[in-house]
Amino acid sequence: MLKVCMVSLGCPKNQVDAEKMLALLVEGGLELTPAEAEADAIIINTCGFIESAKAEAIENILEASKYKTDGNCKALIVTGCLAERYRDDITEEIPEVDVCVGIGSNSQIAEIVKKAVSGEKQNYYGEKNDLNLNGERILGGVPFTAYLKVGDGCDNCCSYCAIPKIRGRMRSRTIEDCVAEAKELASKGVTELIVVAQDTTAYGTDLYGEPKLDLLLTELCKIEGLHWIRTLYTYPEKITDSLLEVIKNEKKLVKYLDIPIQHINDDILKKMNRKGDKKCITAVIDKIREKIPEITLRTTLITGFPSETDEQFVELAEFVKEKRFDKLGCFTYSAEEDTVAALMPEQIDEQTKQDRCDNIMEMQNLISAEKNTEKVGVLTEILVEGWDDYIKCYFGRAPWDAPEIDGKTFFMSDRPLKIGDYVTVRINDCLDYDLLGELEL
Repeated sequence: MLKVCMVSLGCPKNQVDAEKMLALLVEGGLELTPAEAEADAIIINTCGFIESAKAEAIENILEASKYKTDGNCKALIVTGCLAERYRDDITEEIPEVDVCVGIGSNSQIAEIVKKAVSGEKQNYYGEKNDLNLNGERILGGVPFTAYLKVGDGCDNCCSYCAIPKIRGRMRSRTIEDCVAEAKELASKGVTELIVVAQDTTAYGTDLYGEPKLDLLLTELCKIEGLHWIRTLYTYPEKITDSLLEVIKNEKKLVKYLDIPIQHINDDILKKMNRKGDKKCITAVIDKIREKIPEITLRTTLITGFPSETDEQFVELAEFVKEKRFDKLGCFTYSAEEDTVAALMPEQIDEQTKQDRCDNIMEMQNLISAEKNTEKVGVLTEILVEGWDDYIKCYFGRAPWDAPEIDGKTFFMSDRPLKIGDYVTVRINDCLDYDLLGELEL
C-alpha cells in the first residue's frame, strides 16, 4: 500500500477539509502515516488567507520537499486555500511541488495521489462548489473535540479579505446534514462540538431565506453524548435576539461567543465594507452582556488598515479599554492581492501597524490578567486534555476557553484522571492567560 502523510495548516475550517480528505485516502486504499520520511506522497493542506499564512505554507512545502531526496517521497502535493488561490503559479515558482489540487477537486484526492506517485504531474482545479461539505472524516486531533463545518464560502466581501475569491459564495449545509454528522461524531466519542463557517451567523440564509443558526444549535443540543457546544465566527450585526435566547437557555451551549469586529471607527469600518457600525457593535455587545451576564466574549481586531489615523487608532484603543473583552486577538493589516483594500491609497507602514498592534495587545494583557484574577476562588468544569510531565499536573480547558486560541487551566489531582473527562476544579491562582487550580473532590 502507498503511504501518505498529510500536514494541515490554517484554520479549523481547513482542518475539516483535511479530515475529509484523509477519509477519502483510506477509502481509496492508501495508508496514512504521520512520518513524512516514510511517506510515498506528502500532502501540504495550506492556508492562503494572509501573508504570514502563505509564508508558513511555503516553509512547510520546502521542508517537506527534502524527503524527495532524504526519504521515500515520490510526490509532493499542495491542497487547500493557497492551491486554490495561486493555482499553476505554485508549481511554476516552486518546482519541488509535483501537483496542485484546488478545493473543487478534493473528492478526487486518492486517485490524484496514485497518479502523482506514478509520475503524472498534472494540476487539478474543479469548480469551487464541487467541494463536498458532507462525507466521512478521520479526526486529526484529540478524539473528544471536533469542529462541525456548517457551510463554506462567504458573501460579506470585506475589502481586505480574499476568502470570497478563494472559496466562493456562502453555501450552507442542510440542518439535517449537520445534525447527522454531529450524531456520527458523538457516536465516535466527541463530546465537545465547535460550530464553524466563514460566517456562522449567516448560516442557512442561502437555503432557507433567513439565518437559521439558532434552530441548528437547538437541534444539535438534542444529540446524546455531546456535552459542550460552542460557536466561532459570529458577526455582530447578525446576532439576533432568538440566537441569544438559545445560547442563554440551552445548557449544552457554553456561554462563549467569538465576535470578530476588526475595528470600531465608522470610517474605517465603511472602508472595510463591514456591515455594522460603531453604534450597532456597541449595542450588540451591551445586549449580549445584559442577556447573558456570564458570557465570555472574544474578538479580533486589525490595526494599520489603509488611511487609519492616529485618532482612529486611539478610538479603537479606547473602545478596547472600555468594553474589556474577555479574549482578544489583534493582527496587523495585510495587503492581499486581488482585494479592494490593497489598492487603496494611504497604506500604513509596517512599523506603525506593528506598534499599534503591540499597543492593543499590551492593553489586553492587563485586561486578561485582571479578568483571570476575578476567577480565583471560582468552581468551574474543566475538560481534561492531558498531563504535563514537567510540572506534574493535569491541564484542560474551562467553558470560557476555546481550543488553540485561548488559555488553559493547569490543576492538581490526588487521583488519576482520564483524558477527555469533565471534572470540577477550583481556581486558586492565575497567570496572564492561564489559570491554576485543584480538583474539587
